[in-house]
Amino acid sequence: MAYLLLHPEDLEGTVDMADAIEAIERAYGEAATFPVVNAPRQRIHSPEGIRFNTFPGGIPGLNVIGVVEHAERLIQDGERQLFADREHQICLLHDASNSALLGILIGAISERSLGYTTQTALRTGATSGVGFKHMAREDSQICALFGAGDQAVTQLFALTRVRPIREVRLCTRTEASRLRFAQTYGPKFGVEIRPMDDAQAAIRGADVVLAATNTNVPVIKGAWLEPGQHVSSIVGSNIALVKAGWLDAPRRELDDDVIARADVIAVNSREQVIKDEQGDLFQPIEAGIVTLEEIAELGEVANGSRPGRTADDQITLHKNNAGLGVADIAVAHVAFERAKANGLGTWIDLEKVPDEDD
Repeated sequence: MAYLLLHPEDLEGTVDMADAIEAIERAYGEAATFPVVNAPRQRIHSPEGIRFNTFPGGIPGLNVIGVVEHAERLIQDGERQLFADREHQICLLHDASNSALLGILIGAISERSLGYTTQTALRTGATSGVGFKHMAREDSQICALFGAGDQAVTQLFALTRVRPIREVRLCTRTEASRLRFAQTYGPKFGVEIRPMDDAQAAIRGADVVLAATNTNVPVIKGAWLEPGQHVSSIVGSNIALVKAGWLDAPRRELDDDVIARADVIAVNSREQVIKDEQGDLFQPIEAGIVTLEEIAELGEVANGSRPGRTADDQITLHKNNAGLGVADIAVAHVAFERAKANGLGTWIDLEKVPDEDD
């Protein structure tokens, strides 16, 4: 038997955003139907601040199962979380019917038109894209965007792929980051990007409120929201950071009023909310603002077993609360098949594991 070894240069431009959204929608839907093919993200931390992440999952309909891992060094800088060092991610793809190793993918899978962003930005943006498809109004044209990093790029790009966005109101910490983002991505995405320093004014009249920040404290207030808006947020938090003494409290991107005002709430994983004690939802659950049972999972929304938006005046919230292996494996499978079809990578022979004696 042999497996295909793919390096970063083999993975460049193998996937576009539409591919990723479609693959992840399928993966989440199948995982909701057959939950044991998915598991929560696992994270461990070294005393020096190195975080090692593993994301197991599979897609039965594609006959693939595996795991993605990557390591990074975190720095907590007051109200922000920064990444000092990151190593290439590694994906192991196996045949889900006979366990055979199909491929090893080393490096981030870059989006065809964007190029390299970060290890997880494509998957995270495309996952929000699934949320936008099912929860944002179909006529959404105005977006209030918070953040100007790699995650903000892929989040906004995913939104423009599924909704007719024409105007983006951009709020960031600095004027320089707002101007740089607007000048770069307004023309690239074909939208008008208006730098703004008033968060409440940016949200007023917007159709989608999109938070893609590195904050540790809330940047969106529920009091600012209006009927019909869709809120999307990516900060997942991690109680291990608190227990290790790096943070005083779990990270937040939304205040409690956002949760209280949302008519429909979906998360990637309910289990992850509890496991990581994620501040944006775990604390409101502890306070009795919402129950875990009232929160849908994105896979349930994707396969129709629970509703997304059902009325134009609803406030909806997708808490993109954790990267899940099913999403990573879905995107990796697309990249693997494209690279294989194009003759990329290196085939490496591998002897079969001997059968155990009876």
